[in-house]
Amino acid sequence: MADWSTRLSFLGITLPPVAAPVAAYVPAVRSGSLVYTSGQLPFVDGALAGTGKVGDAVSPEQAKELARACALNALAAVHALVGIDSVVRVVKVVGFVASAEGFTGQPGVVNGASELLGEVFEEAGQHARSAVGVAELPMNAPVEVELVVEVLAPAAVLV
Repeated sequence: MADWSTRLSFLGITLPPVAAPVAAYVPAVRSGSLVYTSGQLPFVDGALAGTGKVGDAVSPEQAKELARACALNALAAVHALVGIDSVVRVVKVVGFVASAEGFTGQPGVVNGASELLGEVFEEAGQHARSAVGVAELPMNAPVEVELVVEVLAPAAVLV
């Protein structure tokens, strides 16, 4: 098992409490050796840390920091379900960016999430990714991030 919790501590990163779902879903689900998180918004201390469209009310730099917060919330959901130390690697990141007309910098915004995952998981944090511009996100959030991570197989139960 990896010691990602020690790495988080070394980096000075504390996982937040799991964000409460805003509709009828759960924060994360495990299927076999994969954990899928629901889309996570940039909640910080229980409140949305920013609102509006990127390229208008929200700068790309601000949105990049908000994407980092989304990724932290996704890691919190993974940790609550299986424990952060059971993560083998990050498989996929999907980032949604509420984009003002003409804004095409979605990849740079979603780098906020990708760079955090690289800091935490190093080589195991390298992942496939999509960065998608959308017209609107829930609660007028500027960004939303979801993860797919591979985790250790559950220990076999001897009968």
